Amino acid sequence: MLRVLFLYVVPVAIVIFAFIDCLLTRGDQVRGLPKPVWAVLIIVVPLVGALAWLGIGRIPQKRPLNGSAAGAKGTQAPRGPDDDPDFLRRL
Repeated sequence: MLRVLFLYVVPVAIVIFAFIDCLLTRGDQVRGLPKPVWAVLIIVVPLVGALAWLGIGRIPQKRPLNGSAAGAKGTQAPRGPDDDPDFLRRL
C-alpha cells in the first residue's frame, strides 16, 4: 500500500499542484521561461517539469514575519494585550 502511495499518488499530486501553481502565479513572479512554456513543460515531462517549476521556475513570495496579512504600510494589529497601547491606557 505504501509503495502505491509513493509510486503513483505522490507524483501525481506534485504534478497537479505544480500545474495549478503555475497557472495561478503572476507573470512577474516567474523565472527562466515564460509561464506558458512552464505549463507545457509540466504536462509534457510531468515529474521533472513539476520539480523544475517548484525548484527554479517561480520566485518565492516574501511573507510577513509574524504571519499576519498586514497592509503594505506596515500597520499591524497588536499581538497581545501588553502590545496594545489602548488596552494599557485603560488599565
